[in-house]
Amino acid sequence: MKAAIVTGSALNIGRAIALHLACDGFAVLVTARNAEADAQETARQIRENGGKAEVHMADITDPAQARGLIEAAVSTFGRLDALVNNASVRRQTKFTDMTPEEWREIMSATLDGPFYCSHAAAPHISAAGGGSIVNLGGISAHVGAVGRVHAVTAKAGIVGLTRALAKELAGSNITVNTVVPGSIETIRGAAAGGNHGRSALPDSLLGRRGHPDEIAAMVRFLCSDEARYVTGQTIHVNGGAFMP
Repeated sequence: MKAAIVTGSALNIGRAIALHLACDGFAVLVTARNAEADAQETARQIRENGGKAEVHMADITDPAQARGLIEAAVSTFGRLDALVNNASVRRQTKFTDMTPEEWREIMSATLDGPFYCSHAAAPHISAAGGGSIVNLGGISAHVGAVGRVHAVTAKAGIVGLTRALAKELAGSNITVNTVVPGSIETIRGAAAGGNHGRSALPDSLLGRRGHPDEIAAMVRFLCSDEARYVTGQTIHVNGGAFMP
């Protein structure tokens, strides 16, 4: 059985990705920094549907905990085939009010964390014969957004990380891609602008917000054997809100 890690998989898009990968036969390590009860609920839903899942809580902004997360998956499942870097921190703050501490918080969770996890995971994915790393981007990185200078910058960095890793890891049969959601129906806290924070994003041509399952389906494809010739790509799933 193949194995995957989905960071930030306690709720929303992360939970949907974990459920979709489990449906595709992956054993899934569910992880988050906080919200352990929600992470356990994700794992419960996977098991209820006949899949295999375990929970390992970790703060991926800490390199040691990021390594521990990867090692936990390999120890638990015996291998690692896919890493989905979904976790990030959202804040909505006017640029002139933004503090250095808030800047570092967003950069650390959204950009440093995927680097630490990918760095630790790549040798294990290679040892399994190859596999996939999928990063979650943000549409604001491509169109800009008020109150999100830190998040826009970090998500733009994810695109660069994806392209560089795709070239470096191709020889290990590891594909690396970014999936960029548009405005998606998720639960957001007040610090992220709540549901009103979505007003910073362009409107879908389809007259609705997307569903987490629609993002998860693309990630599921990129982790599948059918997508082994897709790497280094930034794939937008946004209902036509942005056309690169």
